[in-house]
Amino acid sequence: MQKTFISNELINIILSGYKLPLHGIHGLAHWARVMEYGLKLADRNGADPVVVALFAVFHDCRRLNEGRDNGHGRRGGDFASSLRGTMLGISSSQFDLLYYACSLHTEGKTEGDITVQTCWDSDRLDLNRVGITTDPKRLCTEAAKNPDLLSWAGEMSGKQIIPEIVDIWSVSLTTHPVQFCL
Repeated sequence: MQKTFISNELINIILSGYKLPLHGIHGLAHWARVMEYGLKLADRNGADPVVVALFAVFHDCRRLNEGRDNGHGRRGGDFASSLRGTMLGISSSQFDLLYYACSLHTEGKTEGDITVQTCWDSDRLDLNRVGITTDPKRLCTEAAKNPDLLSWAGEMSGKQIIPEIVDIWSVSLTTHPVQFCL
């Protein structure tokens, strides 16, 4: 069984306020692929896998739409902040990395702590799901620029493969109640 660092309880708390379709382009399968890419990168470059896994589920969790949604990363970071001390048993330095990575993940930045860079790369590796080929020049880490990893992630993203993490979280992409924000 794959280690996810994310409990079913945490996923359900996050999903209780998620406004978009779980099967949408920023939904649960995207989070799971971002986590899978990120954990693979962290294993190769020494990034903090706990922060990387938490980034995967928080970075888009408070989006209000599937298009341009300024501030959604910061809202995700703020939501993570609201769970500190209860659902998130991470250190202050881990939380600071998580919040920074979530808040700035759409800004195109490439410089920073290896864990933050890994978070940003893991999200960028999933761009093929919307028809955008990941440009290695926009990636932060050498691990993410590896041609074999780029090819694997491009295939996962392009085919919109749903990683097994979704099964581990015990969430159905078709039966989970979803609230829509107009």
